[in-house]
Amino acid sequence: MTDVGSLLDVAGPESLEVHARALAIGAHLATTLVVTGYPAEVTPGWLAPLLNFPGHLDIALHIEPVPNPVAAAGLKKQRARLESGRRAGFTKGHLDDPEVEAAAADAAELAYRIARGEGKLFHVALYLTVHAPDEETLADQAAAVRAIAESLLMTVAPTTYRALPGWLATLPIGIDTLKIRRTFDTAALAACFPFTSPDLPLPTGAEGGDPGVLYGLNVVSGAPVLWDRFAQDNYNSITLARSGAGKSYLTKLELLRLLFTGVTASVIDPEDEYVRLAETVGGHVVALGADGVRLNPFDLPPSTPDGEDVLTRRVLFLHTFLAALLSTDLSAAEKAVLDKAILAVYTSAGVTADPRTWQRTPPTLADLATTLAEDGTDTATALADRLAPYTTGSHAQLFNGPSTAATTGHLVVFALRQLPEEVKAPAMLLALDAIWRQVTSRTRPGRHLVVVDEAWLLMRDGAGARFLFRMAKAARKYWTGLAVVTQDADDVLASPLGRAIVSNAATQILLRQAPQAIEVISENFHLCHGEREFLLSAGRGEALLLTGDRRHKVALISVAAPGEHEVITTDPGELAAQNRDDAPQADGRFHDELPGDEGGEWAP
Repeated sequence: MTDVGSLLDVAGPESLEVHARALAIGAHLATTLVVTGYPAEVTPGWLAPLLNFPGHLDIALHIEPVPNPVAAAGLKKQRARLESGRRAGFTKGHLDDPEVEAAAADAAELAYRIARGEGKLFHVALYLTVHAPDEETLADQAAAVRAIAESLLMTVAPTTYRALPGWLATLPIGIDTLKIRRTFDTAALAACFPFTSPDLPLPTGAEGGDPGVLYGLNVVSGAPVLWDRFAQDNYNSITLARSGAGKSYLTKLELLRLLFTGVTASVIDPEDEYVRLAETVGGHVVALGADGVRLNPFDLPPSTPDGEDVLTRRVLFLHTFLAALLSTDLSAAEKAVLDKAILAVYTSAGVTADPRTWQRTPPTLADLATTLAEDGTDTATALADRLAPYTTGSHAQLFNGPSTAATTGHLVVFALRQLPEEVKAPAMLLALDAIWRQVTSRTRPGRHLVVVDEAWLLMRDGAGARFLFRMAKAARKYWTGLAVVTQDADDVLASPLGRAIVSNAATQILLRQAPQAIEVISENFHLCHGEREFLLSAGRGEALLLTGDRRHKVALISVAAPGEHEVITTDPGELAAQNRDDAPQADGRFHDELPGDEGGEWAP
């Protein structure tokens, strides 16, 4: 038979020395604090700062239910005591005591909830045991825990001459050796237990095994923040921040890490911020606005799903594209004339409703202008004149003619920096359409991400906003996520289409916000006071990650490895330093080469 004493010897410490307020447990010290006072109002998870204390802290919450008959009798006595005090004060001509009035009202409400079975009473005790290797560190750690507790409006006291029972009360044996308790109702207890953590739940991935990618570190606990957009209800995201807050940096960081997991991607890049990333990973850059780079808006998809009327869909898109190109909403008469002309130019090119003709060479914008001019009506002639800059004028090389750029690859970046501001919105729309045609005509299924940076350029245009909204609604059907990145919250949140795009994003990322925009952000994303203050004071790269169902929120700071940072940074000072390091000197050497490096080890 095994000796019980020997088992206890193994489980317990080698020695135990009891002092007035501390214990020497083996080679370290411990002291216990008792919570004797609680705040009047709390929110769920209010004990999380204690749970995330960086030192060695044991927290024990002892809960003992009170039988309903006992609770009802106790509340009846408490109500009678309060009522008698009120009446005694009234007969003596005293003014009402607000604290007594509030306590009486709370006791009455609680008594009715217990009588209806809507709640129960519990005896609750909360103990905190701090561990440290020496007396000085123990005093510092205990003071830090006391400061956190007092910041939560709790009152704590040391277990003077009861250090041993206090330590035993925080051991995982479920025995309350101190019994310094307060009475809680169900709602108050639910706010305390279970403890909530500022960390997101561990992702399981879309296929059960992929845990997502690293977004950064939790600013509260320092734990890694892993997130998988493809494991959410939809794969879309919205990223809002003021200029310079790090929104593009965080987006590029996620994109780079997703590429390592086999995700393919397409990027609308108005400022050429993703070009270096694409060149590093072997992606393809389509520099719209450069000589000889052109996309034909009349192109049909390379392959078509069975039963889908691709030609009709193409005609509808051309209405949207031409409205964006002409920077106006077309009237009913103009739409009728355009529809007739578009169908006519497709017929002239031999493209009809027969799917066998959809692989023929499509018409061009100049063919449409010619057909409109031949129509002879005032509306058609006016439309042809308005198309002249894009068919024979300054922008003809961008929109008029057959497509000259390939739009396939594991990463395709549409770089728009060389384009004038006046045509960036229609060019973005044309690039988005090229991406969408590739997504919907893929023969091999796979996860795909579409990034639209500086989306405000497109959102300020009604036709562009509608196209982006339709993509946000339909992307999930093709295992595709839409990542909208913008610095202008008003362009997104001020319109019904913009708010609909936000509501269709299961991943929502907010970085530092301007004071002028924080009210709109707070209202639309339902932020509390602490979250507002965090966004107003956040440093570069600090962000608030929200899930679309609002159940989980986490504050994080993006972190990148040196190799990742070198690829994705767009800081002008860092890029200038890299260019200086890469530039050859007068003797042909680079700056990082030392004299004598030509053939072997350099020695002074």
